[in-house]
Amino acid sequence: MMRVVATAGLLVVLGATAGVAERNLIPTLDNRPDVCPEQSPEPEWMQNIDVRESYKRLLIQQIYRAESMKRIVDAQSCDCPVRYPTWEVAVRVYTERYASSEYWDVIEATSAYRRRANELRLAAKAICDAAGNW
Repeated sequence: MMRVVATAGLLVVLGATAGVAERNLIPTLDNRPDVCPEQSPEPEWMQNIDVRESYKRLLIQQIYRAESMKRIVDAQSCDCPVRYPTWEVAVRVYTERYASSEYWDVIEATSAYRRRANELRLAAKAICDAAGNW
């Protein structure tokens, strides 16, 4: 019985791998997006943040995401500058409200921004789907 289960599992893995090969997906280090290729990159200091402070980077990313979803819904537009603004607003919100916060306060704020972005996501997705920009 164990051999049958193991064999079935192996076949599933091989089948999934074969599907990837058939689509000719070749991994690259090129990080350019398919949609809105002129997106503002994260500020360099965020990319180089010490691993022990990566929770701060995650908060800024969630602020950015929530702001992006809000902008799309407010503007009823998914144009690239609306969907992918510069990072200035997110960094300013972080700096003004959370830069001196304790770890658990940052974690709580990250969750709140993630929830807010997720609440807006469906409406933003519908707008972006209609524009062919999701």
